[in-house]
Amino acid sequence: MDETAPQKGSVPQRAIEQIKAMIGEGRLEPGQRLPTERDLAVQLGISRSSMREAIRALTVLGVLEARHGSGIYVTQLEAGDLLETFGVVADLSRGPRLVELLEVRRILESTATALAAARITPDQLAEVEKHLTAMNATDDPEVILAHDLAFHREIAAAAGNDTMAAILEGLSSRTFRARVWRGYQEEGAFERTRREHAAIHRALVAHDPEAARAAAAAHVGEVEEWLRAQLGG
Repeated sequence: MDETAPQKGSVPQRAIEQIKAMIGEGRLEPGQRLPTERDLAVQLGISRSSMREAIRALTVLGVLEARHGSGIYVTQLEAGDLLETFGVVADLSRGPRLVELLEVRRILESTATALAAARITPDQLAEVEKHLTAMNATDDPEVILAHDLAFHREIAAAAGNDTMAAILEGLSSRTFRARVWRGYQEEGAFERTRREHAAIHRALVAHDPEAARAAAAAHVGEVEEWLRAQLGG
């Protein structure tokens, strides 16, 4: 059991909800220093130990941060920080749960790629092309993996939706992608994947959102089918 996660309905959990409400209502702003642990405990009518547990849990979640010698602050509440722990789900998931995550990724990545086709700048497109060229220049799965992650990360950034990009980052388990690329190497499937990446790139160059959506969905769909085959259907 995660010792940083208070039980639902417990005093620390209620404190977490109250602090979240204070942030949501604007009584605590991003970057603002919290009252001292003692003062906040008094304000919320709980013990200091319960307040300490609530603060620890919100720090793990990326809502609060401790600054040495200065106190506890609300973070900037960036989507990437708040969703960072989401990536643990992808890293630890196996079997049918991993297929479910891929289904979610297919939906989001196709949408992000369509948005990117409409919004991508010349500089962003150049970055995508750089990683595409690097992937095509090697058969080393580790090198391909690094550029594959960067290729999709650049596209997600070009979509202009930080929250969607953060969720996709969480769904992009490096551990799982490494397993896929090793499997592709054994099956001689690199060329197919290169064709899929090329189709995505062509749609971005053409600024064609629907072609980009279809190419990205097909790409993730192939990974989905590969995993289903690995799991025996």
